[in-house]
Amino acid sequence: MKEQISRISNKLTKTRVLAKKIELKRHIPETRKLSWKVLQAMLQNHQMVYIKPCCGSLGEGVIRVEQQILRSSSGAGGSETDSGTRRSYRYQAGTRINTFGNYNEAYQALLAETRGRSYLVQKGIRLLTYGGRPFDIRVMVQRNPQGEWEATGAAGRVAHPQKVVTNGSQGGTIYPVETLLKAYTRSGKRKPLLAQMYRLGVKCAIQLSSAYPGLKEIGLDLALDRRLTPWILEVNTAPDPCPFTKLKDARMLDRIVRYGKAYGRTYKLKCMKAKRGIN
Repeated sequence: MKEQISRISNKLTKTRVLAKKIELKRHIPETRKLSWKVLQAMLQNHQMVYIKPCCGSLGEGVIRVEQQILRSSSGAGGSETDSGTRRSYRYQAGTRINTFGNYNEAYQALLAETRGRSYLVQKGIRLLTYGGRPFDIRVMVQRNPQGEWEATGAAGRVAHPQKVVTNGSQGGTIYPVETLLKAYTRSGKRKPLLAQMYRLGVKCAIQLSSAYPGLKEIGLDLALDRRLTPWILEVNTAPDPCPFTKLKDARMLDRIVRYGKAYGRTYKLKCMKAKRGIN
């Protein structure tokens, strides 16, 4: 009999469970455990990645790392020069930006940032932006009173102007999803796109609960790329409904709270750090 675990903290563990389902795997950015060799290879393949604590939350400890390739007509440079190219590295942790001309130096600085904790590396998705600030979408999925998985709400999270994470706890601003999508798609396309994200959320919940039957809710963080393809950034198995307290329409929040109460969950709804977007 499978243990009735209701919360999984390790992001790599959750990613590996989801990736067993082919239809979910194609929506998961490449994700691996951080090491010297892994980070170097993923920067070469993707140019931009995020490193995250394997067991972190609230966007704390998330760092964006980028590799820039500079071309030189003379071919001059250090040990990383190849056929007239030179690489530089930069990362942003919180509001701090650090730049390095050498991969080893960059990696050692990143190790200091991780403070000995286990980290993962995830391919960076270039998020859509609103007012010049990147945003992602939180989809809430819960067991309904009949015990079936149901998507109960979605909220858009716009990053703080000086940060790389969108979390409300990091100063993010919350908007209705439809507001954020207006610049990227016609009105007739928004509902089908949101329905697609809801279906993806339910599939994630079903897959995770196949390994952890005790799950009652998840918060799925999705990025949309320029083609409006949804990418699974993270799945939280103890999601905070705070984003939904910042929406003018309270119907989603009411449903979330009602479903949570049915399976014994209560929520703290005093959310001071997230901001409500002004439409």
